[in-house]
Parts: sequence; C-alpha cells; structure tokens
Amino acid sequence: MYEIKPEIYRVADETVSKALASKQCKEKSENLESAKPTILVVDNQQMVADTTAEILNQSGFQASCVYASHSALEIVRNLRPDYLLTDVLMPGMNGVELAITVSKELPKTRIVLLSGQAGIADILRQAKEDGYVFELLAKPIHPEKLIERLRRNLSLSIVPSPDVKSK
Repeated sequence: MYEIKPEIYRVADETVSKALASKQCKEKSENLESAKPTILVVDNQQMVADTTAEILNQSGFQASCVYASHSALEIVRNLRPDYLLTDVLMPGMNGVELAITVSKELPKTRIVLLSGQAGIADILRQAKEDGYVFELLAKPIHPEKLIERLRRNLSLSIVPSPDVKSK
C-alpha cells in the first residue's frame, strides 16, 4: 500500500491545481520569513513532474507540479512562485511561450527550461530574437546537479540542506 505524504503534492487536474496554488499562496504569505523557495514544475510527462517535485521538496524547496502549460499559467498567476521549472516541448503552449508570458507578468519569477529534445533550437532562437534568454538544462538531469544548479545559479544559498541521517 502506498503512503501519501501531505508535503508532496500530486496535481491531477486544473481544479485541484488551483486549490493547491491558492493554499500555497496563503501559506506563503503567512510564513514569509520562514518560507522555503517555491517552485512550480511543469512537464506533460506526469512521472517526470511528480518525481522532480518530490526531489525538490525533500531538498529544502516547496515544489508543486502541473502537467499542462495552460494550467501552469493560471497557477503561476495565483501562486507567484519564486521559480518556474518547465519542460520546453509540450502540447499546446510550449515551455518557452509559457516562460515568456511568465516573464512579462511576473518578472521576479526565475525561470529554468528543461528539455531532452534536440529540436528546440528554433524555439530558443526565436525567444532570443524577441529579447528573452532562459537557462536551459538537458534532460535527464541528475537530481543533485539540478539542486546544485538551482542553489548556485539562482542565488538560493539560503535554502537549507535537509538533515541526512546515516545508517
């Protein structure tokens, strides 16, 4: 039997996503001083999004995930996460289009793109021509490298490392 941990959110649909974002937004405003950096993970591959959010939650972040860019846009507007970690190639709005929209609406939200596809050069070139440059990490990325990159490049040195107990 699987145990569902309340600190790990598995967002299945827009209604639940919006409720989660509302809850996290309220929690974030109530706990500003002790709040962990919030990250919204967007990937149409549910297992990738869930696993990434779980790893980030266990590493000192407050991460939630969503599986579609159109849903992510609504959540970002409500949640106002510190970071958006999004796949590039997704059905409908791609990750670069999502990143551009978020950059315009929430310029303080830091954005990192993930992609395992080689065919994204045209999408990134167009964004650059339009004045948008985003950090791109190749998938699959080792969890330790992702966390290190987020802490180092996104000035997250204040994120505490979780206590690791040796056996």
